[in-house]
Amino acid sequence: MKEKKQNEVWKRLKRKKIAVVAMFILLALFLMAIFAPLLAPYGYEEADLSRGLEKSSREHLLGTDRLGRDTLSRLIYGSRQSLQIGIIALTSATLLGVFVGSIAGYYGGFVDNAIMRFLDLFNGIPMFLLTVTLAAVLGPSLRNAIIAIAIAMWPGSARLMRASILSVREMEYIEAAKSNNANVWRIILRHIVPNAIAPVLVSYTMGMGMSVLQGASLSFIGLGVQPPIPEWGAMISDARSLMRSQPQLAIYPGILVMVTVLAFNMLGDGLRDALDPRLKD
Repeated sequence: MKEKKQNEVWKRLKRKKIAVVAMFILLALFLMAIFAPLLAPYGYEEADLSRGLEKSSREHLLGTDRLGRDTLSRLIYGSRQSLQIGIIALTSATLLGVFVGSIAGYYGGFVDNAIMRFLDLFNGIPMFLLTVTLAAVLGPSLRNAIIAIAIAMWPGSARLMRASILSVREMEYIEAAKSNNANVWRIILRHIVPNAIAPVLVSYTMGMGMSVLQGASLSFIGLGVQPPIPEWGAMISDARSLMRSQPQLAIYPGILVMVTVLAFNMLGDGLRDALDPRLKD
């Protein structure tokens, strides 16, 4: 039964051409990040000051930066940091959100009210302001940027999971599990979460783009990945003073950030339609 449902979801997803294109774009980006040492023509730290700010050539297809480092190689290696921030930060935030939201939705009453009021206070702080503040307090680094983004983004998953659980916790199969004296965590993990997780999966996919964008923003203002390690947001920041003479140094990483965010959003949009049982053909 479960396999049949998965096949139906996959068939509906394949009908969404934009989502399929987005899936292939993301696959290409992930492969680029994984095989960066094989794809990049140069190391990201290899510099030749005598060839700084060169235009595109046979040796350097996208030119070089002010230190003579190959732009294409740094873009390829930069995908590792940008995608790493997005995946680890949002996965951590989603797991925490699912855990807290499951408790709030299952128990209800005082527990639910206490958690929701805390989230109301938490959501009163603008997300980016909270992320920047946390990153500044923790110190600029890749790890601290991931922690800051995860802390700022988890309330959304908690609210969504709680709302999903409220819609399924009174179902017959939940009552049957309770009547059999099943353990509370067994009920939550085996019966409630699997049947309430679909909206969270969609939110996770679409939130990945936001997480990548947050990571690039932190690196842009110097609170994320630190030099000489390349990251798309940091590369844009490095090129700010050269926007008039060498605009391509900011345009290339900007395009990659834009394409990545757009691909995650398009895939999430297609996944939402595929998981909605009301949209069966």
